[in-house]
Amino acid sequence: MSHSLHDLSAALLDAARAAGADAADALAIRDASISVDVRGGALEQAERSESTEIGLRVLIGRRQACVSASDLTPETMRAMAERAVAMAREAPEDPGAGLADADDLASDLSADALELVDPAPEPDPATLETMAREAEAAARAVPGVTQVEAASAGWGWREVHLAATNGFAGGYARTGSSLGCSAISGEGTGMERDGRYDGRVFASDLDTPETIGREAGERAVALQNPRRPRTGAYPVIFDERIASSLIGHLLSATNGSAIVRGSSWARDLMGQEVLPRGLDLVEDPRRPRVSSSRPFDAEGLPTAKRAIVSDGVLMGWTLDLSSARRLGMRSTASASRSPAAVSSPSVTNVTLTPGEVDRAGLMAQMGTGLLVTSFIGATINPNTGDYSRGISGFWVERGEIAFPVNEVTLAGNLRDMLRHMVPANDARPHLSRRVPSLLVEGLTLAGS
Repeated sequence: MSHSLHDLSAALLDAARAAGADAADALAIRDASISVDVRGGALEQAERSESTEIGLRVLIGRRQACVSASDLTPETMRAMAERAVAMAREAPEDPGAGLADADDLASDLSADALELVDPAPEPDPATLETMAREAEAAARAVPGVTQVEAASAGWGWREVHLAATNGFAGGYARTGSSLGCSAISGEGTGMERDGRYDGRVFASDLDTPETIGREAGERAVALQNPRRPRTGAYPVIFDERIASSLIGHLLSATNGSAIVRGSSWARDLMGQEVLPRGLDLVEDPRRPRVSSSRPFDAEGLPTAKRAIVSDGVLMGWTLDLSSARRLGMRSTASASRSPAAVSSPSVTNVTLTPGEVDRAGLMAQMGTGLLVTSFIGATINPNTGDYSRGISGFWVERGEIAFPVNEVTLAGNLRDMLRHMVPANDARPHLSRRVPSLLVEGLTLAGS
């Protein structure tokens, strides 16, 4: 039989019907990827992989089960369907289980406007090796760099196809290219490490290897001779490259799965202020050339732009069909899944309203405090929002960097942190999470 993803999905649905399923959906994914690692000016590793995976979810009333396989033979599909139906009959009832209504399904299935596929051909491994070598050489050329831990270049392609017994059938493809470098400065116990990474849908949009290597080296050297500031309460700036983690905690707390479980510090905050007035947090699953964009979700519903937070006020949860049904609400077309599991809610691309100054302007506004550039471990209580993280970065005095900092712990509460933050305007436009550097007042710093 044909191994097109469309045909594989259709064959799985036929097998599910024959096995006695009331309803079913099938997901087929085909991947190809290349990765090249360079160290010490020599090729360390080169890999190419290809795979196809199929997954089937069957429903018997409100009972459901999922199975997956990488064997694409008709015999395996029949066995998958029979096993899934047998599992579903023994599963407990799930009040949220079920396919989307046919009237709610996406009708425009084209992903062309999203520009998710680079028209350039698959890169030759030698080209990727050259890119990695150039990045490594640029890092080594930075005075103070003692070694380059790794330089890597990669490329990937993925095609997905979803089909269901409610009549939905659609798919799309996406590509991605990446280049990264990790550099080390100092010797022995004085070693410090930092890096630079870039990933894009189109290879032509990548930063140059020279830029990536040089910035990796400069970041590592800047961390030399760190100190620990005094314990106390200080303002803190979360650098743009890690600031999205703060917004990520809000997205996790407003995820429908957490709300259904009652295990979220934001469970009572619908319609209340969670960010400063004037700030919006908007999801847009249809931004062109962004890796998380998609025309429909994993349940066949059409994606659309929506406000998660408007003028500081929380407007809604992130919901798939199951969590929406349990909460008596409508799905936000946020379902995501793998072939081996049922769907769960997740966000795609989010943008936080930017401020009016860059990071330097935010430092000047802060005066004295901490600039955080990386994290080391975390303790986040999802029920209370209590926040504690090890960090490294820089101490700032009179708006200027004074010295590097490490072995420091920050503590606070996410409710307070998010409501008293000030954004800069330095978010990188191509990222899925466009979040600028953030100034947060009054965190407790455990230092010397």
